[in-house]
Amino acid sequence: MSADFFPRATIQWKALEDPALTRRISLSLPEMALISGVVLRLYRAYVLTHGSSSSWLWVAGTFLLGLIFMLLMLTAHLANFTMRHWWWRAPAFAVLQAGTEIVMSLALTAVGWETYGSEVADLSVWWPSAERVLWTRIAITIVFTLILAFVVRIIRSLVVRRERRASGAASAIIP
Repeated sequence: MSADFFPRATIQWKALEDPALTRRISLSLPEMALISGVVLRLYRAYVLTHGSSSSWLWVAGTFLLGLIFMLLMLTAHLANFTMRHWWWRAPAFAVLQAGTEIVMSLALTAVGWETYGSEVADLSVWWPSAERVLWTRIAITIVFTLILAFVVRIIRSLVVRRERRASGAASAIIP
């Protein structure tokens, strides 16, 4: 047997450089969900208390922008893993993100910065709002993840098909 196949000393491989901070954060499910929850709740609280919340277009735009941010954070996290792991990562992200939003909502309600409609929220509306946040985040995350998985599967099959055609053409040229 050759020494090439069975080396006597093992080599510990280490990355040549540490990943960037954004990459390290995107690998962590809790960090991505917590950042998303805090930023989302603070953003909505600020915009809805300091903006022209009388316009339904303003409110809809605020929620749409927040939804896009949350789904981008989810996508950035899921992109680090195979689809095989998405089935538990996506719902876990939704629960952690919603939980963070709910805790932030409680804190903002306690200091009087949380709104419920056009009024300042109080603790009597906090729990129904918390339930709504939890279930909508879970539903939106699951539906988005299923759509994302479908799109990724289609794109991967197209890429594989193109690579097979390219390798078939290359092998036809080379004798």
